[in-house]
Amino acid sequence: MASASSPSGGRKRFFSRFFRRKKIEKSGNPVGENNSQEPVIRPTGSLTRRLIAISALWIFILLSGGGVTLDRVLTQAVTDNFDSQLDYVLAAMIASSEIDPEGAVRLNRPLGDQRFLEAHSGLYFQVSGSGYERFPSPSLWDRSLQVNPMPKGQLVRTYDSDEFSDGTLRVMERDVRLPGSSVLWRFQVAEIRTSLDNQIKKLRHTLVKAFLILGTGLIVITVLQVTIGLWPLRKLRREISAVRNGQASRIHDRMPNEVAPLIEELNALLSHNERQAEEARRHAGNLAHALKTPLTVVTNEANANSDALKEVVLREVMTMRRHVDHHLARARAIGRRGNAQSQAEVWPALLAVERAVTRLYPHATIDLAGVKDAVVRIERQDLDEILGNLIENAAKYGQGRVFVTVEKQGKSVEILIEDDGTGIPENLRGQLFKRGARLDTDKPGTGLGLAIVRDVVEIYGGSVTLEESEDLGGLFVRLALPSVH
Repeated sequence: MASASSPSGGRKRFFSRFFRRKKIEKSGNPVGENNSQEPVIRPTGSLTRRLIAISALWIFILLSGGGVTLDRVLTQAVTDNFDSQLDYVLAAMIASSEIDPEGAVRLNRPLGDQRFLEAHSGLYFQVSGSGYERFPSPSLWDRSLQVNPMPKGQLVRTYDSDEFSDGTLRVMERDVRLPGSSVLWRFQVAEIRTSLDNQIKKLRHTLVKAFLILGTGLIVITVLQVTIGLWPLRKLRREISAVRNGQASRIHDRMPNEVAPLIEELNALLSHNERQAEEARRHAGNLAHALKTPLTVVTNEANANSDALKEVVLREVMTMRRHVDHHLARARAIGRRGNAQSQAEVWPALLAVERAVTRLYPHATIDLAGVKDAVVRIERQDLDEILGNLIENAAKYGQGRVFVTVEKQGKSVEILIEDDGTGIPENLRGQLFKRGARLDTDKPGTGLGLAIVRDVVEIYGGSVTLEESEDLGGLFVRLALPSVH
């Protein structure tokens, strides 16, 4: 290969039109038409209210479940205590019972509770047996307790009964066969549930009151916790506002561990934007400085009415064009570099470039090989321009054979481009990366191709090197770009 300079102006316009058509076919919109809109960020509600609402809901669920469970446990405990008193009376009544000469049951000593002697006192007992009259307590007066069949296999039963109009009875009964009698006697003790229900009512009132106070306290604590916990975010908002208003350049206040990584990323983003702005200013200054001398030469020649004005203008315009192309390419790449989503598939880009180059150089044969699923961190347009420069150089300065191989090497993707040209001496390869450098002046070009390729590749964190092809004998270009996977 005699040279590795960039395509001529006509070639570059061809590539521009070619990839422009591809972009139009893919998107359906003319290139350059800005159909994108700034995303409208619509708030989804207050984070504070959301956290408080969720916490309040969980507090309500947990306290309700705990309250119901505790109510059942305590209610059962009070009821068991009430029943234990009935069981004590029932046991005392059975212990003091005996059979009289007529075969009926009588008590050999009175029960200790005075309410058994008071009519309708609310505490009653009754003994009944088949074939004998019922033996009731004086407190029953003109009433008697119902005697229902005992469930099979059960000797003792406790239940509630509404047989009296003055209140619900809590009844405990037991079937006993006394010594000296073949009759199965039913012993019953009953008490109005009024005292039991009053205890349960008082207990539930206390529980509801206590749980309301507890729930209110927990919600107040949650509000304080959320307010204090999210306070650094409000502070961060003020800090960012200060940066936006130019009152500060960075966020320096100390933040909690959960927010500190966000501060670091924000400060890194600010530094990145400052570097991009500084690079833009530097490139604008460099471009202005580079154009100043050609413009001065043209102005002096025009003022002097020089006969060589035409040649001078053409020469200086070509110089200015090289500078403009170079700086525009760098500016585009720098602008796209900040997009973390920038990625492009290598194989479709190679196919597109291969079709474009074979149209320009019908005699060239481009062989593609290697992995087909490689994806690199670079904008597709920049990848097309890089591959277009390198592969077109190989086709233009070679003898017609171009090998392109794609390989994955760790965190990079290497694209190897070989041609069957005459090659370039090792001591001259470094010069090709200088702006305007050309080793072959017989073919058209501006000498910016490899210079732009190197600058754009380095901006994306890649590298490009020139070597000698062992298989074809021409130039061997090793292009390395960061891999997505």
